Amino acid sequence: MKVIQIDKSELEAGLGKLEKAFRLIGPVKEKGYHLFKTLDSGQKPDLDYMNTRLSARSILYPQSEVMFEFSLDKADEQYAILREPEKDSQPRAVIGIRPCDADAYAVVRRNFDTPEYKDPYWLKNFEATTLVGLACSTPCPTCFCTSAVSGPFSDKNLDIMLVDNGDHYLARIATEKGEKLAADAGWQRPAEGAENRIEDLKLAAEAKIQSEISTDNLANQSLNDLYEAEAAIWEPEAFACINCGTCTHACPTCWCFDVQDETYGKSGFRMRNWDSCMYPLFSLHASGHNPRGTKTARVRQRFMHKLKYYVDKFEQGIQCTGCGRCVRLCPVNIDIRRICNKMNSYDPETCSCAVTS
Repeated sequence: MKVIQIDKSELEAGLGKLEKAFRLIGPVKEKGYHLFKTLDSGQKPDLDYMNTRLSARSILYPQSEVMFEFSLDKADEQYAILREPEKDSQPRAVIGIRPCDADAYAVVRRNFDTPEYKDPYWLKNFEATTLVGLACSTPCPTCFCTSAVSGPFSDKNLDIMLVDNGDHYLARIATEKGEKLAADAGWQRPAEGAENRIEDLKLAAEAKIQSEISTDNLANQSLNDLYEAEAAIWEPEAFACINCGTCTHACPTCWCFDVQDETYGKSGFRMRNWDSCMYPLFSLHASGHNPRGTKTARVRQRFMHKLKYYVDKFEQGIQCTGCGRCVRLCPVNIDIRRICNKMNSYDPETCSCAVTS
């Protein structure tokens, strides 16, 4: 990997050059919060931020997405035929994405890109996207990325990683995509000996992480024992839950969706929308039976999926990058860190578990 230096004024000029070939996306502050948006011509991403309120999930996986269109007009030669609509296939570059959000794409990809099934919508968006990350020098108080599957300076799923170094950025180029984007932007100045500086900044950032989780024993825990630990884990944790779904909509690694057909007159479309395992209708059967009819069952499903089912199926760690959004945004203070530690230390013989976060 090579490292280049980009003066902050050069960053802006380079983005101007990239506008011709890329749809630029970056963090923008609105109503007191940062979110990822397509940048208008000449608009700069606001890189002076800790983290966006919502994750970058919607860049590759929109909250609502039209999959097919169809006609219900019998006089139409394409009557009742599902047709994929034209979509924006222009290459896009995400400027300033945090490592935890970029690492979340790798977590989600294991579900959307398998030998048995490849999600064409997610994969097309992923292949069209170049990720220019921004290392996290000042983690949020609720971040625990270093004990999840990420870190404030993780670049394993980035094409370029920017490291703020005062009046300039040190940019570690990790992929061919990153090489091409840097060349198109005119960012080519070598930064000799910068790796030591990046390592020092990385260690300083990791030292600021205030919380951690224990995951070393999750794979060894009995799935049935954890599932049946209602009195020790699930009932106390679910007591305050109001099934608002905030945790799932803020999470960068949630992937559940619902498919609906919408019609108007003689035309219609099939779309998919984000769904949430926290909603009572999520698992409702057509028969009327709901296997997760209680909030305790729904809370258990969410955390068992992220911290046990995913661990057992993929053997690639937990389904969480430690961004801390669900901790910050939950209105009733349900904390994945506390639940993870309970699950990791659960002893069915004594029905006890750790309660620290």
